Formats: sequence, structure tokens, C-alpha cells
Amino acid sequence: MRKLCLIALISSYIFANELQNAIDSANSGDIIELGSGIYSGNITINKPITIDGKDRSAIIKGNGTGDVIKINSSGVRLLNLTIENSGNSHNTIDSAISCDGASRVEIINNTIQNSLFGVNFKQCNDSKIVNNFITSKPVDLGLRGDGIRLWYSHDNIVENNHLHKSRDMVVWYSSNNQIRKNYGEYGRYSLHFMYAGKNLVEDNIFKYNSVGIFFMFSSGTTARRNQILSSTGAFGVGIGMKDTSDFIIENNTLAYNARGLYLDQSPFQPGTTNIYENNKILYNTIGVQFHATLHKSIFNRNNFIGNMEVAINDTPGSKIDINDWSQNYFDDYAGFDRDKDGIGDIGYKNFTYLDSLWQYYPNLRLFYGSAIMSILNFISKLAPFSEPQLLITDPNPKMEPYHE
Repeated sequence: MRKLCLIALISSYIFANELQNAIDSANSGDIIELGSGIYSGNITINKPITIDGKDRSAIIKGNGTGDVIKINSSGVRLLNLTIENSGNSHNTIDSAISCDGASRVEIINNTIQNSLFGVNFKQCNDSKIVNNFITSKPVDLGLRGDGIRLWYSHDNIVENNHLHKSRDMVVWYSSNNQIRKNYGEYGRYSLHFMYAGKNLVEDNIFKYNSVGIFFMFSSGTTARRNQILSSTGAFGVGIGMKDTSDFIIENNTLAYNARGLYLDQSPFQPGTTNIYENNKILYNTIGVQFHATLHKSIFNRNNFIGNMEVAINDTPGSKIDINDWSQNYFDDYAGFDRDKDGIGDIGYKNFTYLDSLWQYYPNLRLFYGSAIMSILNFISKLAPFSEPQLLITDPNPKMEPYHE
């Protein structure tokens, strides 16, 4: 193993091919250390080498077209760099770093900026994306690229990255990945899964995004100890589930979202169950929104506090009654605990009314708490115009919320 040291003293345009020439001259296993300065991007790495910028003061700058760095070899390590100025094409997924058909790649402790897409893994496995700061081009939300994109990529670790004003973090057709301790803000989907099974999503913080985590057409994943806050867009959701099966959603905090949980035909596969345990569902407009329920979910030991509506069902004919609820805390429970065992003496029941103003006219939630809406809401419960629908039956409601 050799160490090759480069220092960009003047301009990347004077030494336009300096870094690429060093890469081409390196042997497998060599380390290229970059001093402070600007180096020309649009480079290709086709051998297992390390490029180390030491303190992020070495800037690899693209020419504004295509990818800044292409990785076509396993065993490549990019450390402590600043990478910027990719192209602007969504069709070609212009990225700061593009990895194609490799394994054991490490992208660690870099700053990625002014690049449409951040890190784009295509069939890259057993690799690490760790401790990077990633932001996209300064354009409108829908025109940005994804901060991190996994496509047919398996057994990777994505950990402790900060995504700021990117579009999405995407995990598509990818399995057995660990998505941990990331922080995402001011994006669209903090984390978007499609056809992705058996992943672990834990200890992430996502706030001020349009949607927190959305799982689609996936199975066998665990999401735990995540904080998803202030997802308040037109379809603001903390955790969304679309055609998902055999999920475990546990110990998450979903607060100040338009919807805490959005469950669309989930579970999807017959004979499967989704489990929601020990979650804090706090101060959302809607705690849980059910859509097209076909199969049973289990809700155990969750806290429902401060939500405008605990639950709604927007699909007539949904099989809401097959869900299993036990020992959840509901702040609107009005029962007693005479034997002091911490469980209400009578079961908790949550009804919705087919003539509910909140359900069919969502804009009226703006007036929640006003005198006239409080009167109308009281009248609808006192003398409903239609048969109420039972959404939740918890035979053993907790009297006090769960605390960590």
C-alpha cells in the first residue's frame, strides 16, 4: 500500500487531469491524500483505492454535467472530502457520487453540496454511507434530487447522515439494509421504501418534511425509536404504510404531523400482521388514518395524546373491527380504575359519525376549538344523524401514559 499526496495550489482548471491521473497511476489498495484546494471532478474510480481529504478542505468540483465521482470498483473509500457541482439531469440521475455494481464501498465523513442527487447506489452491496452532510441544488423541492438512493442494493449501512433540503432518501428493491441515526429536514420524503424487505430503520430524526417515512409494497421491516415531527404538507404523514405486511413499528415518536400513522391496505398479504407497539402518537391532526383495511393490525401499549382525532376511517366497508387493541393510553378515556391496577374498569371505545364534519371537510379543522364547531361536534355525538361507526375497542385501556 502506498500513500500518494496531492495539493491543489492554484486552480482545478490548470491541473484539470491531476486527480484522474493520480487515480489511473495508483495501485490497488493505495491511499491518495488530498491537501486543501480544488480538484477537478467528473472522475472515474475503477480500482480499490482510498481518497482522503483529511478535513473536508479538499474540494472535488464537477463541471456541472453528469456525476462528479463514478465508482465502478469494489473496495473504494471516499473520506473527508467536499464534493460539489454535479449535472442537473434527473433522467441520468446526475449525482455527487454514483456507485454501480460494486461492494465494500465506504462513503464516510464527506460534505456533498450543490449536487442534484447525493449518493446514488445502483446494485452496490455490503457498503457504508456514514456521517455525511448532503444537500441538493438550490431549486424548488420537487426539482431536487434524492440525498441518498439505494436501488437493488443490499446489506448496506446508512448511518448518521444529515440530509438538508434534498428531495427524498430512497430505498427501492433493496433488502437487509440498516438505516440508523440519520437526520433529515426540509425535504419531501425523509425515507421512502418501495419493494424493499427486511430492512431496519432505527434512531432516525426526521422533521419539517412533507412526509416522514413511507413504506410501500414491502414486507418484514422493523422501524423503531425514530422521531418524526412536523410533517404537515398536503399529505403530511409521520409513518405511512401502503400494501405492507409483517412490519413491526415500535417505540417511535410521531408528533405534530397532519397524520401520525396512515395505513393503506396494510397488512396486505392474507395471514400477515403489522404490529404497532409502544409508540407515542402526540398532537397530530389525526392519530391514525385507516384506508381500505383488509387484514388485522395489532396496537399494544401506545400513547395517544393531544390528537385532534384519535382515528378516522375514510373507506366505507373497511374491516376496522378486526384490529386488535390492548393496553393503549387514550387521553380522552373517561373511565375509572376502582381496583387501582392501572387499567380502566370498562373498555375504551372510539366512534366516528358518517356525518362528521371533520372527516369529509378537512379544511374545517382550521376551526377546531372554536365555539360554533364545538357545539356542532357535541350535537353530532348527542343526537347523531346516522349510525356511528366503531373504530377502536380497547378492552384494557391504560389509565396513565407510558413513560420511558
